[in-house]
Amino acid sequence: MEELTSSQRDELFHRLLDLKDELEQLLDGSSASSEVVDLDQPIGRLSRIDALQQQEMAKATRAGHHQRLLQIEAALRVFKLDRYGECRRCEEPIGYLRLNVRPESPFCLDCQKQSEK
Repeated sequence: MEELTSSQRDELFHRLLDLKDELEQLLDGSSASSEVVDLDQPIGRLSRIDALQQQEMAKATRAGHHQRLLQIEAALRVFKLDRYGECRRCEEPIGYLRLNVRPESPFCLDCQKQSEK
């Protein structure tokens, strides 16, 4: 893989900042949807089950957003160390194509595949 050019680094840095802002807004806006369902509400049993399922889906979505936000914040810290685009495992360049899809990726594709096995 080739190392990132300065224009690619700038582009990815701004994408990370935009993603960070977007995820923070999503997390702020979705906090009410994951609040505890009041079981004393005068609603039917099926409506209560539906409300509980929606609450669990909202919690899972928020957890995913929170995890991705942590990865983006880690990528921004790596930027400050001037090591962005370098695989944390093998220290080879991650590559623009992969980072263009997931700019917070800490691993090259080969190392990511190995860790998923």
